[in-house]
Amino acid sequence: MASTSSQHNTYGPGHAIPQVQHHEWRTAENSAAHLIPHLKSTVTQNPHLKMLDVGAGSGTITASLAQYMPSGQIVATDISDDILDRAKFHADQRGIKNITYQRASVYELPFSDASFDITHAHQVLTHLDAPVDAIREMLRVTKPGGIVSLREADMRMWCIWPEIPALKKFHELMAQSQVANGGNNMAGRELLSWALKAGARRDDVEIGFGTWCYGTERDRGPWSASMMERLRNGPMRSKALELGMATEKGIEEMIEAWRTWTVTEDAVLGIMNGEAIIHKA
Repeated sequence: MASTSSQHNTYGPGHAIPQVQHHEWRTAENSAAHLIPHLKSTVTQNPHLKMLDVGAGSGTITASLAQYMPSGQIVATDISDDILDRAKFHADQRGIKNITYQRASVYELPFSDASFDITHAHQVLTHLDAPVDAIREMLRVTKPGGIVSLREADMRMWCIWPEIPALKKFHELMAQSQVANGGNNMAGRELLSWALKAGARRDDVEIGFGTWCYGTERDRGPWSASMMERLRNGPMRSKALELGMATEKGIEEMIEAWRTWTVTEDAVLGIMNGEAIIHKA
């Protein structure tokens, strides 16, 4: 069993809806496409499969994954009751009934060994100070022959246009803040290394990279709104000022830059994500 979660860092951005609302743009199709073929194959063999979604957050990915397995069951976990209520709200709005919700730490999943056919985590490890322990725990609750699906952003790998200087400074600030909060800003490129350290065999790990692209005003809006809120009121702002990573003036320039970027017709943001499928031996 991993060490108790109280000994680990907390989730840096916090769970206030304005801080994380951009997460609700995410779906299985744009954020777990590497898992979908495996999920479809598993459903064909076992329509009543059980999936664990670790760190489900607002639950929009969970809800869209559930639609691929209508006779199966998903357990969605997170460390915040409030965000799990938000996830349940999204599922209820879509009439999805095959998800249950349980507060739990990834370091101490309250399930027996070999409980799930698929264990899924998206943008969880990047925030952790002990990602290898977390993967080891996810492997523990996964059945032999099942899979663990991981997807993590590489926060150093952003491609943004136009290259507004204040947005380049924001990118640096976001990466620095992640490390200052005890997380990792290169999680995407370290997934394979972490999986092997957690005990997976190299031949049992499929590794790849995928992207997010925010290239329309509809896509850009949720992203920039959350980033501006983090700069105005969130832990990012307080941490940046406390550690001298930004000034009040610099933060205001970043907010204005995001506002401009949102309504610029040719504006685009691409983010690289590492993707791993671990086959449980």
